[in-house]
Amino acid sequence: MNHIAYMSRAVRPLSDQELQELLAQCRRDNARNNVTGILFYSHGNIAQLIEGDPAVTRPLFEKIAQDGRHSNVVKLADKPIEARSFPDWSMAFHPIDPEGFSALTDFFLPHQMPATPDTLSIADALLVDLVRQAVFGANTTAAESASVGN
Repeated sequence: MNHIAYMSRAVRPLSDQELQELLAQCRRDNARNNVTGILFYSHGNIAQLIEGDPAVTRPLFEKIAQDGRHSNVVKLADKPIEARSFPDWSMAFHPIDPEGFSALTDFFLPHQMPATPDTLSIADALLVDLVRQAVFGANTTAAESASVGN
């Protein structure tokens, strides 16, 4: 098993509806391929960590990197792991339409993000926290996230 983490930039802001559709697509495709992970989106910044069989995650990353909805795709990590750190696929984002956010399911606000999993190595936990800060800003830390819960 391995995980791949990357960051990118949306070519245009995604609407709440587009984010809902993206999550549905991720859930469907990832369930079929036994891929788990987490996707961060905020104001055009995208970061994702996917985990699963390398025979699946590496071609999946190549497909993701070619997706026209984003550019400047930078792979941050691609390494073997012993266990999944994000067994339930999830997505965190700053909603474009705050009033409509309560109607969306399976999304959470940046301050609701769970703490970084203990299953990650120290280096990978640091990477996830750096990605979280890069996407959501320095005010959203794992400590804040842990105190708020899901």
